[in-house]
Amino acid sequence: MLQELEAVFDGTALQLEAPLNLAAGTRVRIIVESVVPNEDNSSKTFLKTAQSLKLQGAPDWSEKVDQYLYGETVSNND
Repeated sequence: MLQELEAVFDGTALQLEAPLNLAAGTRVRIIVESVVPNEDNSSKTFLKTAQSLKLQGAPDWSEKVDQYLYGETVSNND
């Protein structure tokens, strides 16, 4: 019989979040997989994400993006 369950490790033992449907003395095989808690990132904006990266650079990045990325110089003869 296969049962999927979740538990929390308290530093010593696994504490089950729901009871098992097993008779006392039943031998089982346990495979442990860490579960990442569900995080609600839907409220995080692009600006907050960009700010969290803590990027550092010249204040004129947006004006000279091609020069910084590709080493190109832009002529003003347009």
